Amino acid sequence: MRIWLSRPHMGGTEQDYVGEAFESNFIAPAGPQLDQFEAGFADYIGQDVHCLAVSSGTAALHLALRMQNLDQGDEVWVSSMTFAGGVFPIIYENATPVFFDLSPESWTICPDLLEEALKAAGKRGKLPKAIIPTDLYGQSCDLARLEGLANEYEVPLIVDSAESAGANFRDRKCGSGGDMAILSFNGNKIITTGGGGMLVSKDEKVIEMARFLSTQAKDVAQHYQHSTYGYNYRMSNVAAAIGLGQLEVLDQRAIQRRNIFDRYSKALGNVPGVAFMPEPEWSTSSRWLTTATFDENLCGLNREMISQALLKKEIDSRPMWKPMHKQPLFDGKSYVGSGFDEKLFDNGLCLPSGSDMTIDEQDEVISLLLNILNP
Repeated sequence: MRIWLSRPHMGGTEQDYVGEAFESNFIAPAGPQLDQFEAGFADYIGQDVHCLAVSSGTAALHLALRMQNLDQGDEVWVSSMTFAGGVFPIIYENATPVFFDLSPESWTICPDLLEEALKAAGKRGKLPKAIIPTDLYGQSCDLARLEGLANEYEVPLIVDSAESAGANFRDRKCGSGGDMAILSFNGNKIITTGGGGMLVSKDEKVIEMARFLSTQAKDVAQHYQHSTYGYNYRMSNVAAAIGLGQLEVLDQRAIQRRNIFDRYSKALGNVPGVAFMPEPEWSTSSRWLTTATFDENLCGLNREMISQALLKKEIDSRPMWKPMHKQPLFDGKSYVGSGFDEKLFDNGLCLPSGSDMTIDEQDEVISLLLNILNP
């Protein structure tokens, strides 16, 4: 059987919650399971946050940016190494992305580069309208630095926590950062609703405005009346029912994935040329995906050769995100950095990390990697 990169992993109660939704006939977007999922996730995140469940993480980010009242040409600063859905909403709002490199300490957006750029932009009188750092592969960005800079320069901070449900920044859950944060429940994420996302904010008015926009921006009236345009972005009640069961096992899934990472790193950490994503003292990563780099000069194989060797044995893997500033779509857009993220892309590979991987499956992947790296 194929060993997948990251499969959905049900906890056992999801069908019960879905059954309740069917029995009550709350199949449409509104319903008690949706309300419970939003409330339950807010309780899980803590920090007195409010939550809005929507159709995807991209939808959540689009709503967050829509509320920034962006004009054509306004800049939004964003991690370059991220999934495209973490950048596309900038285009939806006719703004201009400026891409930033990562810190070698954390493989998340570099606060030093941001600080330097903010100082220069402040002197020019052209600060960005928002900053979007990405929690990469389950690891929090440096929220203390980023929140401090955002407050100092009065720039909204929208944290892309799509990949970091179940992770922590110090004693805070990922998803609690910035003015707003977004999460994803796509099928390959640490928990899934089949497809979905969450917008999180401590400001209840922000969430209420996003709720209004996410349901076609219908005015309060007996008839359909619209004073502005909105979107069909709400999560369905049935998807939220799946989320209720998944939420019950979120911390367990993070532990399972951290254990898988530990087995990889202990087995391969001393192989010349192999390095794993670091974990700063302020972060407890969920290790959504175990990510490693392979230096061909030291280990004799590049990441594509390793990926193909795995594929021949029906083992799934994936290159790291191609930085957005290297994508044809964003050719010519501004980039701030030295190309550390480019090196990660050239050498980095995401290894099978699903929380449903058996010990035998983990051993199979590790054994194959050891064999091809130590012929």
